[in-house]
Amino acid sequence: MIGSETRLVAIIGSPIVQVKSPDNFNRYFADEGVDRAMIAIDLVPERVPDFVTTVRGWQNMDGFVVTVPHKAAVAALVDELSATAQFLGVANVVRRHPNGQLSGDMTDGEGFLTASRAHGFVPNGKVVLLVGAGAAGSAIGYTLAGAGVSHLVISDRNKDRAAKLCARLSSAFPAVAISAEAVPQRAFDLVVNASSSGMQHDGPLPVPQSTLALMPPEGLVADVVTSPKMTPLLTLAKARGLKIQTGEEMAKSQLFALGKVMGIFGGVPADV
Repeated sequence: MIGSETRLVAIIGSPIVQVKSPDNFNRYFADEGVDRAMIAIDLVPERVPDFVTTVRGWQNMDGFVVTVPHKAAVAALVDELSATAQFLGVANVVRRHPNGQLSGDMTDGEGFLTASRAHGFVPNGKVVLLVGAGAAGSAIGYTLAGAGVSHLVISDRNKDRAAKLCARLSSAFPAVAISAEAVPQRAFDLVVNASSSGMQHDGPLPVPQSTLALMPPEGLVADVVTSPKMTPLLTLAKARGLKIQTGEEMAKSQLFALGKVMGIFGGVPADV
C-alpha cells in the first residue's frame, strides 16, 4: 500500500497502457520488502515541460522512466545527460537528485543487447537489419555498432530519419558498414523491429516474409513491442524455427539499468 513515507518513481508516456515497467518494478519492490512504488502517468506531449518542472520539487519522487513519445523532449529539459543520451538526443530514464537536479540516460540499447546475449547472440561480425530509426531504434543501433557488428542496415518509413541516423552512426563507428535503405534481399543474422509495427495484429509486417526465409537457422528475430507479447513478426519467425526475442524480455533486461540510474537499487548511485 502506498503511504506518506513511500518513495515513488514514475513512468511517463502516451499511451501508457501497454508498458510493463510498473509490473516489473512493483513486483521487485514487493519481493524485496521496500516501501517504493512505480506509478504510470499517461502524459500528453504539451505537458512534459510542466511535469519535469514539478518533479524538481517532488520530494518523494526519485526519478522516472520515459517511453514514447517523450524521450527527445525530456532529454532537452534535464540538467545533464550520459554520453549515450547526449549522442542520441533522447533519454529513457531520469534521476532526481536531492537538490532537484535531473540526470538522464538512455538504456534501451543496453537492455536490448543484454536480452539478445541471453539467446546466444554474439554481435561481433554479425549482419543486422534494424527497422525503425526512432528513439529505441537509435539506441539499439548505437549499442550494436559499438558492440562490433560488421554491417548494420537501417530501414524506416521516414527515409530522412534513417539517413540521418546512418550518417551519425557512420561517423561514430567508421569500422562498421552502415547503410540506410529499403529492406534488401540478403541474409541477416539479426532482425530487429524497433518500430510500432506489430501493436495491431492486422497491421503490416515490418519486414517481408522473404527476409525471414533467408536467415540462417541460428538467426535471431527481435521485437521491441511489449504488447502483444507475441507480435505477428515473432509468431512468423517462431513458426520458421528461428530464435525470437520479445519486447518484454528487453524491458526486463534493462530493469536493473533503469534502477541504477535512478539510484533505487540498494542505494547504487547514478552512473551518468
